[in-house]
Amino acid sequence: MKKIVSALIVISSLLSLGCKQKSTGSSTPEAAQSSKVVNLSIWTNFITPELLSEFEKRTGIKVQVSNYSSNEELLAKIQAGAEGYDVAVPSDYMVVAMNQLGLLLPLDLQKISNYKDLDPRVLKKYYDPSNKVSVPFSWGTTGIAVNHKLTKAAILGWKDLFETKEIAGKFTLLDDVRETLGAALKMQGFSLNTKNPAELEKAKAVLLEAKKRAKGFTSEPLAGLVNGEMVVAHAYSVDALMASQKTQGAVQYVLPVEGCTFWVDNLVIPKGAKNIDAAHQLIDFLLEPKTGAERAKTLFSAPSNKKSFALLSKELQENAGLFPDEKKLAKCEMLEDLGESLVLWDRIWTEVKASN
Repeated sequence: MKKIVSALIVISSLLSLGCKQKSTGSSTPEAAQSSKVVNLSIWTNFITPELLSEFEKRTGIKVQVSNYSSNEELLAKIQAGAEGYDVAVPSDYMVVAMNQLGLLLPLDLQKISNYKDLDPRVLKKYYDPSNKVSVPFSWGTTGIAVNHKLTKAAILGWKDLFETKEIAGKFTLLDDVRETLGAALKMQGFSLNTKNPAELEKAKAVLLEAKKRAKGFTSEPLAGLVNGEMVVAHAYSVDALMASQKTQGAVQYVLPVEGCTFWVDNLVIPKGAKNIDAAHQLIDFLLEPKTGAERAKTLFSAPSNKKSFALLSKELQENAGLFPDEKKLAKCEMLEDLGESLVLWDRIWTEVKASN
């Protein structure tokens, strides 16, 4: 009963997590009966048509793609009984909830040959210590994007983001309780997974003041960064690095000096999958060095396969936003289940969002 209650607490709060909102479209896959078809449910723009064509050409298996706008939407569809999802790509915290609810099938790692080449930094994490139901697909961080053509302010960390007067009305914060309240906690040297009420109240005070100067909250800052609508944005690394490419380097990604969030997106086989063998073949393909390298080049998402790194250009290999050094990563934390303390987090977030 304790595990079930914990899972329900996680799920009741998942709408406030909203981690890595990468798309706006969604569709429901058809339940494929043929072993020559595999249904992939994934974030929009998280896989290229060319890679899918390569998989089909090699295996003869057609990939039918459906998209979802959030981890929560994926969970809701599977809970509602939607069938036909052979492979899905939930984020770290969602693996916990889906697994506790019995919505994931065990993986046969013997059928995933590329598993042996995965980076130890993203294996056996808290949400799946033995990688029984998930394997890491890609990873990244959450930090700050700064357009240096539009501001001369030195934005090096959370304190600068929250308190620099020069960027008043020109910066946005993620519309995400865990990320944004977590950033305010990190600014003060606290863990972004704290359950301490006093520490949370201090973070709340920071956000109440910051909100007065912020342009607003958004989890989709890419367009605004590119068109100059905002000068600085609290952003996921994939969005910040893509904005940097689209602005010829005017936008730069900053890993806050105080530390930030380290996240991992994973490959899983949902309960009810119809094509188990094809699902394992697709997962193995998605973990190949070349696949990871192609996604790093186009989506700026760090690959989980260690061998992908050698296939990248020197410029990408030396991109500190895509591949932070170990010293900076050591200051990062992963979002974890807060249990009953999530009620307090949600209350504080509601008060911050409702404030004038």
